Amino acid sequence: MSFCSYFDTYQCRSCSWIDYFYAEQVKQKEAHLHELLSPYNPAHWLKSVPSPLKAFRNKAKMVAIPTLEGVVLGLDEETSLIECPLYDESMQRVLHIVQEWLRELGIKGYDLKKKKGELKYVLLTRSTQGGMMLRFVLRSHGIIPRLQGELESLMKRAPELKVITANIQSVHMAILEGEEEIFLSETQRLEERFNGILLFIRPKSFFQTNPAVAEKLYRSAAEWAGEANPARIWDLFCGVGGFALHCAAPGREITGIEIEPEAILCARDSAELMGFEGLRFESLDAATFSATAGAAADVVIVNPPRRGLGEQLCKWLERIAPQRIIYSSCNAASLAKDLEQLGSYRVMRAQMFDMFPHTPHYETLVELTRI
Repeated sequence: MSFCSYFDTYQCRSCSWIDYFYAEQVKQKEAHLHELLSPYNPAHWLKSVPSPLKAFRNKAKMVAIPTLEGVVLGLDEETSLIECPLYDESMQRVLHIVQEWLRELGIKGYDLKKKKGELKYVLLTRSTQGGMMLRFVLRSHGIIPRLQGELESLMKRAPELKVITANIQSVHMAILEGEEEIFLSETQRLEERFNGILLFIRPKSFFQTNPAVAEKLYRSAAEWAGEANPARIWDLFCGVGGFALHCAAPGREITGIEIEPEAILCARDSAELMGFEGLRFESLDAATFSATAGAAADVVIVNPPRRGLGEQLCKWLERIAPQRIIYSSCNAASLAKDLEQLGSYRVMRAQMFDMFPHTPHYETLVELTRI
């Protein structure tokens, strides 16, 4: 038996490793990472960074399920998941309040088979600073006036809710969100702090889901990147600027590149409010930046999506030849493929960060130096 009743009763099997002892989970992930990276002979394997086992996740993604009793926030069919132990008590309490509030308003969940109903998903994000962001993913604008009319009552019941939005996703497909985001609350972002660095969370900006581990990941990357006191650093796929802001230092020039404009606005505001100079953030695709970037920085930090850097960006890095590359990867298999194409570099350090306990997934940080 695990500590999750949903798993033990086969209502949810997302945490497929939850019934393994945690030490065994870490051991298996380390073995997987060693198998993938052993052809590149890392000079130093650093001790893995573990995660809390419960209440570590800062984001809940709930399907709005239509039932005779009213909307249920869960996974599928009629199973509520608002007491999932991956969420802390404050998130569970707010999810209970939101579900009850939606039922009182008579909001109907979207029926996939009948293609009826308005509410598709409820997304809740928690900051370690105490605030929360709530997003309603809707089929249309139809129920927005009803949500707005009773918003004050919801925020009185759950004062942690600082940001509330409606996202319009009209397509009958398994797509989580649409392009249009409508703010129902006056506040439009959450404040977060990792290692004393101010960060902002907005609806569409990527943010790590395990703050305790992410904080250590950013700290390690900044320490590695700063050891040789580089004059210039590039941070590709920078998101809201987590790595770049952690690397800020007097006299250092840092450029962060991210395709999502929302994230770039957050990164710029963080730099300004922290009083950091020498940081520049641009909303560009990494490939577009690579075509116009010019001479290489001393250190390039990359944090690509699961597909990895790919052939084009790896060839570009080989061509511009930065002295060091710090690579943060959420998919060690694509990391290994990229390392195969970065033949002019040696893996000096490798470390596993258990960002996703109770699953086979993990984050990897490697340092590459020019041979």
